[in-house]
Amino acid sequence: MQQWTVHLHPDADAELRALPLDVQARLLRVADLLKTFGPQRVGMPHVRPLEGKLWEMRAQGRDGIARAIYIAMRGRTLTVLHVFVKKTQTTPRAALETARRRLEAMQ
Repeated sequence: MQQWTVHLHPDADAELRALPLDVQARLLRVADLLKTFGPQRVGMPHVRPLEGKLWEMRAQGRDGIARAIYIAMRGRTLTVLHVFVKKTQTTPRAALETARRRLEAMQ
């Protein structure tokens, strides 16, 4: 079985590094699950669809809750577009807009 790869947008990489270490570790664990099993075989509570082709990785640690918005690209590649600390019940519109803007800039 061929593994998937997970790439981080440069800004998303910086956002991930700014998170508390335990939350970073949990997001990286979800990324490892996606690499190993692929997005079709990983579901809740680790990932969920947002809108269109955007999905989110979900992580909760002692030091907070974070989300990473990603998209499946060609060639078994997942690209993380935006990482943020979750403070509200729903995904903030601004977080979705940031992810969409970064995706458009990549294309």
